[in-house]
Amino acid sequence: MKHPLHESRQVSRPYRITNGTKFRLRDYDPGDTGKLTAGDKPRAIEALRTGIELLAEMQDRLYAQDRYAVLVVIQAMDAAGKDSAIKHVMSGVNPQSVEVSSFKQPNSEELDHDFLWRCAKRLPERGHIGIFNRSYYEEVLVVRVHPEILASQKLPDEPSGQKLWEQRYKDIRGFERHLANNGTMVRKIFLNVSRDEQKKRFLERLNDPQKNWKFSAADVAERGCWKDYMQAYEDAIRETATPDAPWYVVPADNKWYTRIVVASAIIDTLASLDLEYPKVTGQKLKDFAAAKKALLAEGKPARKR
Repeated sequence: MKHPLHESRQVSRPYRITNGTKFRLRDYDPGDTGKLTAGDKPRAIEALRTGIELLAEMQDRLYAQDRYAVLVVIQAMDAAGKDSAIKHVMSGVNPQSVEVSSFKQPNSEELDHDFLWRCAKRLPERGHIGIFNRSYYEEVLVVRVHPEILASQKLPDEPSGQKLWEQRYKDIRGFERHLANNGTMVRKIFLNVSRDEQKKRFLERLNDPQKNWKFSAADVAERGCWKDYMQAYEDAIRETATPDAPWYVVPADNKWYTRIVVASAIIDTLASLDLEYPKVTGQKLKDFAAAKKALLAEGKPARKR
């Protein structure tokens, strides 16, 4: 088996959408494992470990170059594996230059601003990788499935209905284009879990005392809106997938494969930046030479008797 992360484009590109015109969620199988099989799982896990080392090296160059930032937006239904994907894929990188932001139900201050505001505050600075665990996309996902939420958002009367969602898609495209124009690479990942697999994971949380804390009865209630959520995700991806801010619809029924694809997408993004360590020239080289000369001229410390 070829190393799945040495050829990252071959791993993640089949799930990448840069033009949503013809996108249909039903065309993407949540149980897909690409060219790998369950028997490849042990080697795939080892490949992920090597990939994480490569990711750490590329992140170090990103930080040193201090020109670009990377924003990874992760969206999914409950129990799709967002937290575990973040934990495993980013486990080897320097926490000094990675920031993970989780967005829950907006508070009163956030509701007094536009829907992009709270996420804009958490954007990664140059040289950093930012991970959004949920994001401004909740405003065209959960809010669309539950439009009664709009009552608390103090919005103007217009636009409303379908025009409101179209306006938000337009605002999101403009926001992401602005970020790309200013050096922030935006990559959006939808962890595509099946309804059956979600049920299996919910039951695991109920049956395992160490996982009970993860379970919420509200999550089960949301399963009743499954079709509405799938339509909302399909529309959001179709309307906001662009070359500058593509979506990756990642199969999420097999976590070992999910993590490979997520890591692959981030590695592919960093590789596209042609990252290099800054070169020292001019006066700095002279300063370095002088500093080296001074250090070498120092006498060795006397041995203690």
